Amino acid sequence: MRDFFLAADGWCRGATRYDSPYFGARAHGIAIDLLVIHNISLPAGRFGGPHVADLFSGRLDYAADPSFAILRGLTVSAHFFIRRCGRVMQFVSGNECAWHAGASAFDGRLQCNQFSIGIEMEGCDFAPFTPAQYASLTELTLALRRRYPLAAVRGHEHIAPGRKTDPGPFFDWARYQADLEGNSASALPVPPQKPLQFPSKS
Repeated sequence: MRDFFLAADGWCRGATRYDSPYFGARAHGIAIDLLVIHNISLPAGRFGGPHVADLFSGRLDYAADPSFAILRGLTVSAHFFIRRCGRVMQFVSGNECAWHAGASAFDGRLQCNQFSIGIEMEGCDFAPFTPAQYASLTELTLALRRRYPLAAVRGHEHIAPGRKTDPGPFFDWARYQADLEGNSASALPVPPQKPLQFPSKS
């Protein structure tokens, strides 16, 4: 079990900090109530290298792989990146707006970056995620819910349909929900690929 704790400044104890230049201020008074799950690997389908962290922190060597040419000039980030081993890296304070969602909409609202937290899972659409990643994602989600009024979690594919496909068919939504609910007997059965709605806090 990892000891994640979101401080008042939006930085997470238990995550390794790598500051990204790609973020902005949230609109005044906006509630941070959506969690967005992504997947990413650079080069595509290859895991373990430094390139994702370099992309998010503005240090990517575009000559390191021919496929990186299309990334030149891209200014993108996420709040968190969870490696295959379960290690969590943070690039933007949760209080700030990371540039992870792009053109997107949720529940009738546009510009999901403004009211969401973005978590990138090291992976792709064609391979399962690891038990260590699910464990870290669960603990991080619980820590985020203690700091922010998160009401729902969606995949990038759900807020940008037709444009994005991540976290993809190998992301196990039912497992994620069961992990969040502690695998209790009262856990609601959720079909695979169905995104989660957090219960309201009363």
